[in-house]
Amino acid sequence: MVIKVFLATSSGSTAIKKKQQDVVGFLEALKVEYTQLDIACNEENRMWMRQNVPEEKKPANGIPLPPQIFNEEGYCGDYETFFDAKEENSVYNFLGLAPPPGSKEVPVEERNGDAHGEEEQAADEEEGEGEGEGTEEVAEEGETADDEDVEGETADDEEVEGETTEDMEEEGEAVEETDEAPEDTQAQAEEEEEQEEEEAEVQEEEEAE
Repeated sequence: MVIKVFLATSSGSTAIKKKQQDVVGFLEALKVEYTQLDIACNEENRMWMRQNVPEEKKPANGIPLPPQIFNEEGYCGDYETFFDAKEENSVYNFLGLAPPPGSKEVPVEERNGDAHGEEEQAADEEEGEGEGEGTEEVAEEGETADDEDVEGETADDEEVEGETTEDMEEEGEAVEETDEAPEDTQAQAEEEEEQEEEEAEVQEEEEAE
């Protein structure tokens, strides 16, 4: 990949010259290979640069000013975006190049991967919290069901106790009736004996007559 820097070597603007020197000097400091393309002396270079700068990156008058930076045919940016990348320590990403070994710059892919990983982690945490809440709700429902079962068992026990009490009362009444029955039988027997004695006395009196 070849980095192309479009410059105007004979520009009368001091600001443009300074910006061009900043870009070239920084690329040389990073030991990035690049090619300078002069638009002041080469109409073809000027036309190619103007045609390949994206419309949304062009100024209001539609004429982009140097320096403009490309990676082969791909547009990288102008001086302002280059300066921002330098401040953010992401010049290699700006140029579309892989950072060399030992560089503190993190490749774009890894940045995106880390961001994606953080999003997944956040989603997993939220899902875990949701599952935890669901488990708590299930546990609460289970406890409520258990409480209802205990209440039901208590009610059943009370019913059994009530039935037992009724049975005991019925048994008591039956015992009382049983106790009364022998007394009636004994009285009846005594009456029969008295009646027999009276009949015997009457019979003796008749015989005596």
